[in-house]
Amino acid sequence: MADEIEYEIHGESMQFVEVFLDHNETVIAEAGAMLYMTEDIEYEARMGDGSQTGVMSTILGAAKRALGGESIFMTHFTNVGRQQESVAFAAPYPGQIMAVDLAEHRGELICQKQAFLAAARGTELSITFNRRLGAGFFGGEGFILQRLSGDGLAFIHAGGTVVARELENEEIRVDTGCIVAFESSIDYDIQMSGGLKSMLFGGEGLFLATLSGRGRVWLQSMPFARLADRIIENYPMRTGES
Repeated sequence: MADEIEYEIHGESMQFVEVFLDHNETVIAEAGAMLYMTEDIEYEARMGDGSQTGVMSTILGAAKRALGGESIFMTHFTNVGRQQESVAFAAPYPGQIMAVDLAEHRGELICQKQAFLAAARGTELSITFNRRLGAGFFGGEGFILQRLSGDGLAFIHAGGTVVARELENEEIRVDTGCIVAFESSIDYDIQMSGGLKSMLFGGEGLFLATLSGRGRVWLQSMPFARLADRIIENYPMRTGES
């Protein structure tokens, strides 16, 4: 079972989450996400989330994270004092931080790569492969997605504004980069966005993601790749130096 941690999310467009730990409680996070920590918090870089047992299992878990483009090391923050202490984690770019109780989502959530920020000890992070070839080749997330498993709190970051949609045996079509996460009961696939003229001149890309079934999905209004494209488009070009 995961540690029962408390938290508070601060800020509006550039948020950070402060996690409160009782004695011997631990929160795991991506390397470099920490903003600050109080006096009796100790941290240690480890291979993986700590759920693996044995050397080979740990190495295999690290290899999977490397395959998914993530760091093979995660940082474990533990309260070694007797009083409640806190550690804070900052969002890497403008957007929102979501606190998700995995126990309320069938104990599992599928996320885009690099969405994970932190989670209570006991949460297992792994990768999952898109089941359909088209989704792997043309989906904004590629073949590999993150899988969060457990019964505790996890914190996910997304760009812009985040909206949650509850699907009741229905289907929605979404820009491939705007998907943040979805429950494992949701079916994810890719389809062409329309006719040839719409595909070439509609400005919506060649493919759209389809999410169908029964369950919850989370969408983001400003994926980081789109934000980066806008910055590059408006960055002044240097024509020469005086």
